[in-house]
Amino acid sequence: MNSIISVKNLVKKYKKASVNAVDDISFEVSEGEFFAFLGPNGAGKTTTISILTTTLSKTSGEVKIAGFDIDKQSSRVRRNIGIIFQTPSLDLNLTAEENIRFHSILYGLYSFRPIYSLMPESYKKRVSELAEVLDLKNQIFKPIKTFSGGMKRKLEIIRSLMHRPKVLFLDEPTIGLDPQARKNLWLYLKQIMSEQKTTVFLTTHYLEEAEETDHICIINLGKIVKEGTPEYIKRNLIEDYLIVTPENRNELESELTKKRVKFEGRADFKIYVKNKDIQEFLSKLNAKLKSIRTHSPSLEEAYLEIVDQRPEEKLNV
Repeated sequence: MNSIISVKNLVKKYKKASVNAVDDISFEVSEGEFFAFLGPNGAGKTTTISILTTTLSKTSGEVKIAGFDIDKQSSRVRRNIGIIFQTPSLDLNLTAEENIRFHSILYGLYSFRPIYSLMPESYKKRVSELAEVLDLKNQIFKPIKTFSGGMKRKLEIIRSLMHRPKVLFLDEPTIGLDPQARKNLWLYLKQIMSEQKTTVFLTTHYLEEAEETDHICIINLGKIVKEGTPEYIKRNLIEDYLIVTPENRNELESELTKKRVKFEGRADFKIYVKNKDIQEFLSKLNAKLKSIRTHSPSLEEAYLEIVDQRPEEKLNV
């Protein structure tokens, strides 16, 4: 598949900093891909996203979005991306619809109209469609100053989708959303990824959202430390294991030791056996068990193992 985001040897060093905030990273994102960019606070994640979205200059390297160079063709890049940042960027003196309208005009989607009634039907239809998805239809003409934090979040999502961007950058998009709004948002995003080949570039602290992505890239201390599918990352970092409660602890411990099977635990035992080998292992086990349950690795476990480090090593970027 064609790469819609191409990052090569990207470096960002802030003035007076002793180390690079982003340290020679490279990665590709394919068209229509659901891509997660993860990392702890201070890892260089926000710096990278700011560079990709043309809001921060890089020190060196090459970055292209939708085929356009972020330095030489920044205006073309901005026309092809949508952005939902953590920090709200709404005009509190306007209504929700006015925020959407002026955003659409700035993107060149429509010529200026002073009031909603003068806007084309295509604009009205798009606003109505997105407001329905985010459950904001009854508040779309109300002033922003009356909105809750969650409602403001929904409005920013509507605004970012108005121009049907080729790449949608989502920086913690579901913070402040209720469970139903989160569900509706992800259903809609999956729909546009499928129908319009929209590429979604996600950062999130909700790792269950990253479980659904096609590809994950994890950055830590300014460097990419792991990338691949969620399944690849989990299986290559965290072992499968059984959790068992024996009738006789000493008997089980003795048998496992003789068979050189890796285990740990006291009352309950963690026995490290791959899922495909569980049936054979249990059929040959002589010690009697009170209970058995399997444990498969989670993305959260893998992520925590990757980013585990001494606090003093973290960068403040």
